[in-house]
Amino acid sequence: MGAYYDEIEIEDMVWDAEKGVFHYPCPCGDRFEISRRQLADYEDIATCPSCSLITRIIYDPLDFEDEPEEEDDDGAASEENGDSDSDDDDDQAFEDAMDKLTITEDVTPRPVAIAA
Repeated sequence: MGAYYDEIEIEDMVWDAEKGVFHYPCPCGDRFEISRRQLADYEDIATCPSCSLITRIIYDPLDFEDEPEEEDDDGAASEENGDSDSDDDDDQAFEDAMDKLTITEDVTPRPVAIAA
């Protein structure tokens, strides 16, 4: 990634329980933000929602290793980059395909028609 505005230690950031993020003042007047889930996923870049500045967060990932999944308002665990239900469906489809997979010892080549 490109240049960071600054490198900030996690101890210098403030926890905002209402928003569920650590924050640190940005020169634009807003604040850099990063969630506990991002830290648990080894993401060390805090972004400012109002400008293009980014900071690198210095922290120990082991401190966030046992971070529980975030929950939506309806109580279901959420995924940041997609719907967890579709991921479950993909996993199930993969498992179904593996169950139906058969490997045979037939090593004789079969002719295949190719259109020119």
